Order: sequence, then structure tokens, then C-alpha cells
Amino acid sequence: MVGMETYGYNAPMSKKIGAAYDVPEGVDIRGRYDGEFAKILTKDALQFVAGLQREFRNHIKYAMECRKEAKERYNRGGLPGFDPATRYVREGEWSCAPVPSAVADRRVEITGPVERKMIINALNSGAKVFMADFEDALSPSWENLMRGQVNLKDAVDGTISFHDQARNKVYKLNDQTAKLFVRPRGWHLPEAHIFIDGEPATGCLVDFGLYFYHNYAAFRRNQGEGYGPFFYLPKMENSREAKIWNNVFERAEKMAGIEKGSIRATVLIETLPAVFQMDEILYELRDHSVGLNCGRWDYIFSYVKTFQSHPDRLLPDRVLVGMNQHFMRSYSDLLIRTCHRRGVHAMGGMAAQIPIRDDPKANEAALELVRKDKLREVMAGHDGTWAAHPGLIPAIMEVFTNNMGNSPNLIKTVKREDASNITEEDLIQRPRGVRTMEGLRLNTRVGIQYVAAWLTGTGSVPLYNLMEDAATAEISRVQNWQWIKYGVELDGDELGVKVTRGLFGRIVEEEMARIEKEVGREKFKKGMYAEAGKIFTRQCLAPILDDFLTLDAYNRIVIHHPKTASKL
Repeated sequence: MVGMETYGYNAPMSKKIGAAYDVPEGVDIRGRYDGEFAKILTKDALQFVAGLQREFRNHIKYAMECRKEAKERYNRGGLPGFDPATRYVREGEWSCAPVPSAVADRRVEITGPVERKMIINALNSGAKVFMADFEDALSPSWENLMRGQVNLKDAVDGTISFHDQARNKVYKLNDQTAKLFVRPRGWHLPEAHIFIDGEPATGCLVDFGLYFYHNYAAFRRNQGEGYGPFFYLPKMENSREAKIWNNVFERAEKMAGIEKGSIRATVLIETLPAVFQMDEILYELRDHSVGLNCGRWDYIFSYVKTFQSHPDRLLPDRVLVGMNQHFMRSYSDLLIRTCHRRGVHAMGGMAAQIPIRDDPKANEAALELVRKDKLREVMAGHDGTWAAHPGLIPAIMEVFTNNMGNSPNLIKTVKREDASNITEEDLIQRPRGVRTMEGLRLNTRVGIQYVAAWLTGTGSVPLYNLMEDAATAEISRVQNWQWIKYGVELDGDELGVKVTRGLFGRIVEEEMARIEKEVGREKFKKGMYAEAGKIFTRQCLAPILDDFLTLDAYNRIVIHHPKTASKL
């Protein structure tokens, strides 16, 4: 696993405690003991996770090595493209398994971290689907991850409730709720609180394994109408990674004694290499697929990362890189065509806006932007879309319903054969737009505030009327890095000013002062803003671009407890 050997060994130790998790041979839990967590971390559940780790770890390591090799190829000037070796898959006549009726209608999906109140509100929100997130919307501390598993088990059982003592209000589930999908972490992230055979477990196998083991029976009974559980799969770059997931699913189905094809998953197409592998990804998951999703913020991040050694492909201000850019529109159109040709959902991207409660005029303007974006998606043929906030759901639902009629989706009615002409060049065309000082400042301000929140346990952060998660922080980081590395000349507000390390250092100082003013001195002192500023600055000035911001920051949230806190 990339960088795994560096994770966890320098983690601070907590005070020794008496109780211990009952673990199978070869498993060592280094996270805090908690009676509630012990109901999740049972010996049998951990045996299942360890079995997945042992069976698939070498496949995962090989897939991560392949990512490295591809990156080196791009860094030498190569371009991503369609693989001639899998042309037969792209041109072949085949379909994915029929979509289960439980998830035929997905016109609005809401996403958010696996926090207790969030889960209840999202399931009650009126959306068709709630994607509960262990990935970009969650800071993966031991407490967040394990409480998330407890919360999801209660949600699937239908018993989840939350007493908000500040408001003296009790939250519980309505009779009608959204369908639950769960997003585990990406293949690259370790879980440094659980060691298996002497090395950190793979984060996504922990997330998937614990959730599946405890919930598959209740989920199929209460939610899936005989199918499920349902998942979202992030950060893939190649169909070989989809094949590993397919094998994990088959292994889980066999353990549970349920039919092959019970588990269903939607893959996020959120890396540039993956857009050239969409048919192949669906093909590997054809018994378990319920479509693809345009993970557009991560996709922009991946565009910069893929072309980090290509100074002719510099991005304009991130606010200008929307779906009106040719390479973004081409990606969306090809995704729709590919999914509908194979009989599955083509899901649209995130509306990150959040209600502006103290300014009705600005709020209506923001809502209008959301409506236009969602109208573009449904008219293009997307079967549904994402929202970051419950307040957006009625407006988005209205747009999709008005343009879909009584049909639960557009899979059979909108084929988008015109998108069959999309070329490799269409998918990587250089984005157009200006680069401004304000763009550099906004990136810096957003990036530092996001990292500060992440370090203190929050992975989904409202900033400047948008809900920011790791993806938007990543765009901010890599764009700053790219502009500094190539000494970009600004061609917008401060014409001809060159972006240098010195200029960036001054901007960090000024933006830190602005953040302190905006959040208040007390919160600034208590928060981890100084530490976040150092991490973000170091990442932006690094001679070699780190693959992920969160990998660097992860060590700072790992807290190990004494080894004797587990029975070995």
C-alpha cells in the first residue's frame, strides 16, 4: 500500500486502560476501547475483515503500483487515453444486471458524513437516496469511524435517534426514508488503528467489511427489498481496481450465503484516467453495478494532478472550471451514453450550495444557479443528481420531476448516441479562463480552513456559502502548487504579476490574518489554524506534488492506545 509503512508508527499513545477488544489471531486494535465500539469490533466481524485483507492485499498493492507507473508516464509527457487492449469491451454488446426496483428512482441524492444527527436528517430529507460517507466528507479519526459504524447499524435497524440537548429536541426516523448507500474510503488510504499481520489494514476494507457484516441481513429486509447493501465506490483510476471490488463483493456474498449480484454499487468517475475506463469499470462490476456518477470536484483535482508536469495545461481560477468547460461537458455526456448503453444510472454532480439564511436575495440567486445546473443535467440525460444540503432538495426534485415525467429514470429513453463521437482530445481539452490574485487567495483561505477543520475531526465544512469537503480543498492545493511551480503570470485582476514562492508566503500571512478576523480570535487560537497553515503551505511549496492532502495530514489524527489493550 502506498506510503503505508509511514502511518501510525509515530502516533501518540494514550493512557493505558483495562478493557480490551476480543480479536482473532493476527489482528491488533490500537484505537481506544469503547463498549459501543466493541459491539462493532466483534471477533467474527474482525475475522471477516482480516480475511478480506489477506485475500486482496497483494492485488491492492499491485493496483497502487500501477497507479504509480501511470503517473510516471504522464509526468514524462504521456497523455491518458482509451486502452487498445480493451477495445472489445467498449465495442461489445453487453449489459449490466437489471437495476433493482428499490433503487430505480434516484433523481435526488443527498450526501454527508456518518454522524448521527446527519444520518437521521438525511434519511428524512425527502431525497431518494442518502450516501453516508466514510470518505471525503469525514475526517477519519478512530472516534468518527467507529461511531459512524454504530450509527449506521442503528439506522439500518430503524432504531436510530438523537437527543440534541442544546435545542432539547429528539430526532428519529420518519416512516418514509431515503435509500441508504455507504461510501467507504479509497484504496489508497490505510486504517492505522487496526493492524492485520503487522501492517495497517486497508481503510476501505475496514469500512466495507464491518458495515456489511453487521447490516446485510437487516438491510435486505428493511431497505433493499431483497437486494443490498448498496455502496458508492470512490477514487478509482482503472478497471483492475473495479475488479478487486467485484471480487470483494462476491467473497462477502458467499460468506453471507446470499445470491451473487445482491450487493450493488455506483462508481464515482472522479479521476481523469477513469473516464477512459468507464465501459471497462462497468464490465468488471456488471453483476453488481447500479451506474456511474460524475464526481466533478475530484475530477478537476485529478486533471491538475494528471497533468502536473504539463505546463501547457494550467487551470484558470477554480470557480471558472464548471460544466461549461468543453472537457467537463464531454466527460458528462460520455458518462451518460456509456451508462444508458449498459442499462444503468448516470448520476450527475454535486450542488455544493447551502442556504444563505440572512440574505434572501443572495439565497434566491444561489438557488437559481442550482436550478440551471440541474436543468442542464436532466436535459443532458442524467438520471439523478447530488445535493449537499436538505434545503436544496425541493428545488432540485422539481427540476428533475418536471423533465422526467412519471419515469423513475432516463436509462431507456435518453441514449445520447451523439456522444459516441467524443474523442480523447475532447476529454482532455485545455480549460479556458483567467488566473487571478483573488483565485489564489480564495484557494489559500479555503484550503487552510478545511485542513484546520479536518484536523479537529470535521470533514464537511461550510465556507463562503458552499459545503466544502476534501475534494474542493484538493483543488485549492494542487492549483496553488501548479501556479507556483510554473511561475504563472496572472492575467485577470492583477495583470502580469508572477506567482512566486515569496508572493505565496505573503498571501498565506494575509489570509491567515483574514481567517482570524472572520472566525474570531478565540476560535482561531483554539482551532488548529496555525498547524493547518503549515501543512497547506508545505504542500503547496513541495517540489513534488503529494498524491493526496489527507495522506500527509492523517498521521496527525492517529492516536494509538497501548498494545495490551487488545487480546493478541
